[in-house]
Amino acid sequence: MEENKMNGRDEIYSEKVKAGKRTYFFDVKSTRSNDYYLTITESKKRYNKDDEGFTYEKHKIFLYKEDFNKFIEALNNTVNHVKTELMPGVDFAQFDHREEGEEAAAKPTEIDTELKWD
Repeated sequence: MEENKMNGRDEIYSEKVKAGKRTYFFDVKSTRSNDYYLTITESKKRYNKDDEGFTYEKHKIFLYKEDFNKFIEALNNTVNHVKTELMPGVDFAQFDHREEGEEAAAKPTEIDTELKWD
């Protein structure tokens, strides 16, 4: 992906996940000192009654490299708990669908918590 300047910080990489009325953005950005961090943004489309148009409500999480492994481990543990303990009879493969134009990719069952930075 081509690098973009946003608010004085370089955006290095971006992934978008559409999920109904919500869209999630996973963006890698760099600091002025050439360090990297991740932002996770949830964007929800809301109807604005005042001008009868739409607005987007956004919530953002900043995740720094020293917390990547802890975050991934907690997310993985939580999702696996729901799948194995709370909803063991649900076939989660039925939800592996792509929006039109999205590339089909093999989905791992667990997130690799061993992140390596070059």
